[in-house]
Amino acid sequence: MSGPNTSYDPVEVAALDPQAVDDAVSAALVAASSAGTLDELRAARSAHQGDRSALALANREIGALPPSAKAEAGKRVGQARGRVAAAFAARQAELEAERDERILTEEAVDLTVVPPRRRVGARHPISLVTERVEDIFVGLGWEIAEGPELESEWLNFDALNLGPDHPARQMQDTFFVEPADRSGLVLRTHTSPVQVRTMLDREPPIYVLCPGKVFRTDELDATHTPVFHQFEGLVVDEGITMAHLKGSLDVFVAMLFGAGTVTRLRPSYFPFTEPSAEIDCQCWICSGTDDSCRTCRGTGWIEVGGSGMVNRRVLTASGIDPDHYTGFAFGLGIERSLMLRHGVADMHDIVEGDVRFSTQFGMEI
Repeated sequence: MSGPNTSYDPVEVAALDPQAVDDAVSAALVAASSAGTLDELRAARSAHQGDRSALALANREIGALPPSAKAEAGKRVGQARGRVAAAFAARQAELEAERDERILTEEAVDLTVVPPRRRVGARHPISLVTERVEDIFVGLGWEIAEGPELESEWLNFDALNLGPDHPARQMQDTFFVEPADRSGLVLRTHTSPVQVRTMLDREPPIYVLCPGKVFRTDELDATHTPVFHQFEGLVVDEGITMAHLKGSLDVFVAMLFGAGTVTRLRPSYFPFTEPSAEIDCQCWICSGTDDSCRTCRGTGWIEVGGSGMVNRRVLTASGIDPDHYTGFAFGLGIERSLMLRHGVADMHDIVEGDVRFSTQFGMEI
C-alpha cells in the first residue's frame, strides 16, 4: 500500500491556481463597483460569493490538499474572499445611503402646501328628513319603534281591521311571498304592523314613532314608486282624544316647517281608525295668501297624510282594553313630504341615487 502524496502541488488544481484566484477577485470587485442598484448588487453578490462562485469552488478544493499545502492555500483563498466581502459590504452601504437620500427627497412632505380638495358626497334627503322627524318626536318624549320589512299577513292586515275581502289585500296592491295562499307573509304595505307589535309587547302608556320602508306594487313613474318610506305615530293612554291628535300634529308641523304652521283635519275613512281624518298642513310658502301659489294651488292647504282614533277592534286584537284606554295614530309619507317641501317634480330623482340630487340638500334640510 502506497503512502500519502507529500509532494502534491496545489498549483496543479485549477481552482486553486493563484492567477485564477486573483482573476476571480478582480471580477468580483468590478461587479461590486459596477452595481447601480441594490437589486443589481444582490445579483452580483450571488454570482461572486454564492455556492457556485469561483472562490467558493476554490475553498472546497482546499479540503483535498495534503496538510503541508492546506495552510498556504487556505490563507490565500481566505484573503481573497475577505477582499470580495469587504468590497460588496462597502458598495451596499453606499447604495443604501443613496437610496435613503433619494427617499428623503422624493417623499418629502411640504406641510405648507394646500391639499387638493376632494368633492365630498352627500347624505340622501330621505335619511335627513327621517332623522329630523325622529328628533322632533324624541324631543317630545316619544320613542322610536322598528319592525321587520317581511311581515305576517295577520299583523299587516287582520290585526288592523283589514278583512280578507279588503281591496288592499289584493295582489295588485301587495307583494305576497310565494306561495301566496300558504306562506302568510307579505312585504309590509305600511309601518302599522310595528304599532301592533308594540301594543302586543307592552302595556300602555305608549308613545311611539314608527319610521321605515314599505312596499306596494306600483310602477315607478313621476309620482309613484314600489318602495317608499313613511313614518307613523301611535299614542295609547288613558283619556286620549282627537284634541291630543290635533295638538301633536300642530307641534310637529311647526317644528318641521316653521313657527305658525298649523294643520286641519278633514273627515275620512280608514279601517284601523274611527273616527278618521285626512291631515292638511297650512301652506308654508304662501299661508293661503297667494292664489297663484304652485305648492298649494291657491287653496292655502296641502294634504300630507291620514290619521284618526285607534279603532276599538285594533285595540282588542292587540290585547288592550278599549274601555279603559284610547289612542290616536297618524301616518305621513316621507317622499311626498320631500316633494312638496322642496318642489321635487319627479320621483326618479329621489330613487336613482344621483349624488348631484343629494348635494342640493347639504347635510341638513
